[in-house]
Amino acid sequence: MDTDDNVVSVVAIKSGHVVYVGESEEDALANFNKVPTTIDLKGRVAVPGLIDCHNHIVLLGNRPGYHTPLENAYSIADVQDTYRSRASTVPTGSFITTIGGFHPNQFNETRLPTLAELDEALPDHPVFVSYGFAGAAATNSRGKAFFESLDQPPAIGDDGAIASGDENGKALLALRQQLAFEDRKRGVRDAMAYAAAMGVTTHLDQGAFPATGTSGDGAANEDLYAMHLPWLSVYDDGGGIVRLRINFLHMDDTVEVPTVQQRLLNAFRFFGGDMVRTGGIGEFATADYAGGPVFEAAARRIARAGWRLEVHSLTGADYQTQIQAFEAVDAEQSIADLRWVIAHVPLITPEYLERLKRLGGGVNLSGWQYLAGTGPQAGPPFRDILASGIPTGMGGDGMQIAPLNPWVHIYYATTGKNALGEVINPDQQISREEALRLYTSANQWFLGGPDEHLLGSLEVGRLGDVVVLSDDYFEVPDEELRRIRSILTVVGGEVVYDSGDL
Repeated sequence: MDTDDNVVSVVAIKSGHVVYVGESEEDALANFNKVPTTIDLKGRVAVPGLIDCHNHIVLLGNRPGYHTPLENAYSIADVQDTYRSRASTVPTGSFITTIGGFHPNQFNETRLPTLAELDEALPDHPVFVSYGFAGAAATNSRGKAFFESLDQPPAIGDDGAIASGDENGKALLALRQQLAFEDRKRGVRDAMAYAAAMGVTTHLDQGAFPATGTSGDGAANEDLYAMHLPWLSVYDDGGGIVRLRINFLHMDDTVEVPTVQQRLLNAFRFFGGDMVRTGGIGEFATADYAGGPVFEAAARRIARAGWRLEVHSLTGADYQTQIQAFEAVDAEQSIADLRWVIAHVPLITPEYLERLKRLGGGVNLSGWQYLAGTGPQAGPPFRDILASGIPTGMGGDGMQIAPLNPWVHIYYATTGKNALGEVINPDQQISREEALRLYTSANQWFLGGPDEHLLGSLEVGRLGDVVVLSDDYFEVPDEELRRIRSILTVVGGEVVYDSGDL
C-alpha cells in the first residue's frame, strides 16, 4: 500500500521496523547478524496492519461479563455456535454478554434468540445479549433468575425478551455494578485479541458519553476519567498487543467549556509511545455538537492550543453548521495544519467538502448504515468524497451501533449493501483497492503527529505491522468479503495472533 502500489514477496522486520521490502530472501537476510525467524505464508495475501481511525474499542474493553462479539454471526444457529465456543473458555456460572456491534437484521431470522435457544447453547452460563446503544435485549433462564433477584429488576418476557431503553438499562447497570478492575483488564485483553484476529492493529478511539450510574446509561456510557485506566494498566504489564490512540470526548454545555479547558491545560497531545498515545478532542467537544456559541467557544480554545478536533455528522444540516463554525474560528486562528475532522458525513455535499478541504480538514467514513440502514441513498457518498480529493479514511465506529470488523465495512463500501442484502447506497461504491487504502495508508493522515510516517504501509523504516489474510481479498466473491479474517497478525515484528493455519 505504498504510493506505487507495489506487490512484493518478502518483508523483513528487525527491532520492530521494516528493514527490507522486495523479492529476494537473500537480500532480506543480509539485514540480520543472526538468523531471524522466517514464516512461509504459502501464497497467502498479506497487507499492512489495518488502521481504524474512528471506533470505541476502549468501551469494548470495559464491557461487563465475558463479552462475545456477534458481528460475524449470520443466523441464530451461528449465535448458538459462537456462544458454545465462548462457554468452553468461561468459568461456569459467569455471565456471557454481547452488548452492541450487531443487529438482528444480519441473522436469517431477523430477530434475537429466544430464552429456549439461549438455554440450549448456554445451559451453564447466564447470558445478556443486547444490540445498539440501548437494546432490545434477550437473556436465558440463568440470566432471568439473576435479573429477577434484583431490588429493581427489569421486566423480562417468558421468551427472555427485555425491552429497549430503561429496562435494558436496568440489566446493564446490574452487570456493570459487578465489574472489578481486574475484570476490566480481562475485557481489555479480550478486546485486543479480537481486534488482532480481525487484522486491525491500530485504533483511534473516540471516547464515550459520560456515565450517570443509573439505568439511563447505555452501551456508549462510561466514566470519562477512569475508562482508560484498565487499558493503560494492561500496557504497563506488557500485555498490549494492538496500538491505541486516544481521543478525549467532552460534553460541555456552557460557554466556559470547563472540562475542555482543563483537558487542554492538563493533558498533552500525541503523548506516549508507539503502542499507546493520546490524540485529540472528539468525537464530541460540547453537547451542541452541530454548532452554536458553546461549540464555537470550545473550538476556539482547541485551535489556540494547537489540538486536533473531531466531530460527527449524521444529518443533512449538521455538517454545514460545523464547517461554518470551523470557518469562523479559522478567521481568528488558522486551523490549516490541525487536521480537524468530521466523521460519518452520510449526506455531505460537494460544496461543503470543498469548504472543509480549504480549511485543511478531512472526513472519515464508515459503513455504520450496514446494520440497520435503509435506502435509497444511505451514504456516505464514498465515490463523490474520493473524487473531491479531501483527506479521507475509514473507521468502523464499533462496537455500539456498528461492527468493529473492518471487512464488513469494506463490504458495505464496495457493494452498497446492508445486512439484509439490499443495495441502499447505489452509485457510490468504491473499488476494493480504494477501500483497503482507506483502511491503511490513507488513515495515517488521521493519526498525525509522530505516527504519520510510521504506519499504514509496508516500507523500509516504518513499523512492522503485517496481517496475513484467510482469503484473497482481491479475488473472493463479494459475499465472502465479510468472512475474511486474519490468520497471522504481526505488530512491530511480534506475532500477536496466530490461527494455526500456517
